This record gives sequence, structure tokens and C-alpha cells, in this order.
Amino acid sequence: MQLIDTHVHINFDVFESELEQLRHRWLEAGVVRLVHSCVEPSEFTGIQALAERFPELSFAVGLHPLDTEKWTSETENQILTLGRSDARVVAIGETGLDFYKAKNQQYQIEVLKAQLGIAHQLGLPVIIHCRDAAAAMRGILQEFWESTGPIRGVMHCWGGNPQQTQWFLDLGFYISFSGIVTFKNATQVKESATMVPSDRLLIETDCPFLAPVPKRGKRNEPAYVRYVAECVARLRGISLEELAAQTTQNACQLFGLSLSTATAAQIGIG
Repeated sequence: MQLIDTHVHINFDVFESELEQLRHRWLEAGVVRLVHSCVEPSEFTGIQALAERFPELSFAVGLHPLDTEKWTSETENQILTLGRSDARVVAIGETGLDFYKAKNQQYQIEVLKAQLGIAHQLGLPVIIHCRDAAAAMRGILQEFWESTGPIRGVMHCWGGNPQQTQWFLDLGFYISFSGIVTFKNATQVKESATMVPSDRLLIETDCPFLAPVPKRGKRNEPAYVRYVAECVARLRGISLEELAAQTTQNACQLFGLSLSTATAAQIGIG
């Protein structure tokens, strides 16, 4: 069985002292590829170094909506240049809107639109962070389609209700579920996890945040994506193996991933 964790932040300091053990655990759990998100372009060099160390790691480049104060006149060109500089860049992001934690809504929208333009120019998908901003996000993506052209991507760590989920499915987006789907009171997220078509479904940890049940309250890590997969499989009434195969195929499709390096990485792990 092969799993892909489509959203990690293993460059954070909480992992620095035990990266090799972390990798051993994710390989043991069946995680064969990871997509490393980027909070701000200054992380790029460090994430590149992780990809050199762990060949199963691909990554994105972008600016998180809660870091928009770091956007300057040069940031757009910087992200564009970095996105072109390394074939392991498989997405732009994470970008998006967060109206829960920040009130600079118009500036977030401007920064998001700029990164959508970069993704379109490079032919890459976008990794979208969307919190308390689904209606605004829907409008922006619809406008982009109409004014510029198609944009592919994923609504990451999705926490929306079924109606909002359908908005983004109608726009062609993938929907990725994190440990939130395992939480007891996450009723709407669980409902959304049952309605996403099998060819648009992804799973992630968003580690080190949001550890799934039964690890809730602890530091999250890529190996725990298996708990997310188990929960989503139960909700959909299918086997873990079927869920793993489908979400792995979907991740490869969206991000252009190959499993060849992942298979090599697993040699000797058991």
C-alpha cells in the first residue's frame, strides 16, 4: 500500500533533531511521496536541501496569506524565478485567504491573484489555504477562469461544508482532507469527505499541525497521514487499500509525481 502526504512542513524547527527517524516512520507507514508546502520564499533553499536529502520529497513555492506583510514589489518575480529554477517544484503555494486570523482582506486578495497568475504562467497547480473565506475565494477563482483561463489546484486542509465543497469541485479543484476529518465534532467536514468524487480526493497531514485522532494534541508528522486515510475510507465505506490507491493516483495526477524514486526510497524499510 502506498500513501502520499500532499501537505507537510517538515522544515520547521520541531523536526530538526530527528529527521531521519521521522523519515523511517513515514516509510514504515507506507508514505512514498510528500509534497512540502512553502510559507514564504525565504524557506525555498532549506526545502530544496530537504529534497536533496529525501528524494521522495517534492515541493511548492509561495507566500501564505498570513504572511502577506512580507510581500514586496519583488516577491512576485522571486516566486516566478524560483518556480522555474527547480524541476521538483510541483505547485505554487501555499497561497490563499485567511479571514479568521487576519483582517487585511483586500491585500490578501491582491497577493493571491498575483500567485494565481504565476501558477497559470508556469502551468503549475496552486495549493490553496482558505479559512473563513470560501465565498470570496470562489468569486476570485471564477473571475480568474473567466479573465485569464483555467487554473488547477487543491483546497488544502479542507474544513468547509458540503455546499462550499461543491463550489470548488465545480471549479475543477481537488479537495484534501487533514486530521480535522478525524475529530469527533467535525460533522460538516466528514460530510464533505463522503461527497468528493473519488478522482478529486487527496489526503494530508499539514504537519506539524492538526494531528489526527488517535494522536490529537501531539505534534503531527507524515506517518500519521495513515490515520487520515483510515478515517476517510471508513466514511466512504471502502477499504483502506482502495482509498490509498485512489488518493495516490490523484496526487500523482495533480502534481505530476512519479513513484519511481519513492519505490527506491523504500528499499530496506520494513
